[in-house]
Amino acid sequence: MSFGQGGPSWGPGESRTPDWAALAEASAARSRRRKWLLIGGGALATAAVAAIVATAVITTDGGGTSGSDRNAGDLPSPADLPSESSAPQPSFSSVAPPPPPDPKDYIADEKKDAAPVTVDAFFPGRKLTMGDRVYAKGATARTADCATTTQGALGSILTGNGCDQVIRATYSKGGVAVTVGVAVFGTEAEARKAAQQASGGIASLSGSGVPTFCRGGSICRRTANSYGRYAYFTVGGFTSGKNVTTAAKDVYAVGDDLTDFTFRQIRHRGEVQASAAAAAPAT
Repeated sequence: MSFGQGGPSWGPGESRTPDWAALAEASAARSRRRKWLLIGGGALATAAVAAIVATAVITTDGGGTSGSDRNAGDLPSPADLPSESSAPQPSFSSVAPPPPPDPKDYIADEKKDAAPVTVDAFFPGRKLTMGDRVYAKGATARTADCATTTQGALGSILTGNGCDQVIRATYSKGGVAVTVGVAVFGTEAEARKAAQQASGGIASLSGSGVPTFCRGGSICRRTANSYGRYAYFTVGGFTSGKNVTTAAKDVYAVGDDLTDFTFRQIRHRGEVQASAAAAAPAT
């Protein structure tokens, strides 16, 4: 007796005992069908997901460009990159700036030394202060007859080297007086040669409270130097007429101060003119 598909099957003799073998076979068949359905469904789901992902990739790629091609295609071309010259860059001149003027150039030759040559230009004021030492300013003089300002052979030396003029000034302190004379030449070479050849000396200049000194055979200290187109000389001693020896430190001190001051005045003359030239607009 049979109950149809899926029902119990009775064995021979209608003993109503189920045919367990047939039931087991039918159950196994149903299990196999469910398994294949699950496998098939999973495959379809996987395929659907893959299709969705592929569609998203295609949509993102803008029409089907592959991943590697897309990366290369999305990179900006060299023409799209910002130019290095788009930002302002510092500029440097290839021409080196000229060196600052040398102050000595402006006192080495009369063609460039245009500042006035006067007594006050070299010996200004009524006194001279050097540190804690103060010297009273005495008589001053200026002349183009260079030889008349000298003693001994110095006159012919100044004239022979082209001396243009001599400016003198006397300073005194405590019984000591020193006259300094600045001889002006056309070039540095002339002034240097005159100082090197110096013999005799500059003549002392008295007056304005300073008595005659370093005359009549008294021994005095004499110096000779040059800087630029200027040769400068000193003669110093006691206003009492006493001879100067190497032990007369006060005479040496006054003479050294006057020599140092004169050198500074000549150098300052060059510095002023060089500064003015550097500040002048280029033409």
